Amino acid sequence: NESAGVKPDAGHRCAQPNLPEDHGASVPILRLGLCLVKGLSRDGAARIEAARADCPFDSLKDLARRAALDRRDLDALAAAGALRGLSGDRHQAAWQVMGHQPELPLFADTAEAEAPVDLPPPTAGQDIVADYASLGLSLAPHPLALLRPRLRHLGLLTADEVRELFHGTPVRTGGIVINRQHPASAKGVIFVTLEDETGQVNLVVWQRVAQRQRRILLGASLMEVVGEVQREGEVVHVVAKRLRDHSPLLGALQVTSRDFR
Repeated sequence: NESAGVKPDAGHRCAQPNLPEDHGASVPILRLGLCLVKGLSRDGAARIEAARADCPFDSLKDLARRAALDRRDLDALAAAGALRGLSGDRHQAAWQVMGHQPELPLFADTAEAEAPVDLPPPTAGQDIVADYASLGLSLAPHPLALLRPRLRHLGLLTADEVRELFHGTPVRTGGIVINRQHPASAKGVIFVTLEDETGQVNLVVWQRVAQRQRRILLGASLMEVVGEVQREGEVVHVVAKRLRDHSPLLGALQVTSRDFR
């Protein structure tokens, strides 16, 4: 959902949307649906889709007018980065939305004379934080890709590197906690999945470790694990011996794991 609409070619009121130069059958393009934009009303999304089907939007003003969007919907789109094709990066989009006023019939055909403002673009980290806050995910680099130098300093291997280790190898790794499973039939064992920029690591946390480090096990968003590789063919787990909470390294990034019993 990088843009709610694409600016049409000059001289064509309803030209087909421009595609990236390298677009083709062998270069797929991933777009996220408007249903993921937190705070965008269902009616607003439906009006955007209907208006866009008639003609691509050529400006924020055009989008707001033809889709009859209120300030709340525009704020939601700006926060999600969905106005990039119309207004620029998130900072520019938020600034334009702040200055947008509902169009009055008397001034419908007048041009806006406001001078552009030179705002610093958001950093890669700020964009990722905003993506997770507005969409619950990001198409930008994985958050741990930005933290990898720090994680290297801590001695943490990536998921890819863990998968190459032999059975019984001591290991230190870590990642964002994406789910915890505590099956009733597992006799107190908790299974945890960690994710980094290279993939996932599956942890087996025996009951004695789970009881000793319960706070970290159940509360950490970014978890380090010291343990031992358990390999059965292509299936690799890490049996946890010690856990550590590195959630403060995520800063303002809010991630939520899916926990099951």
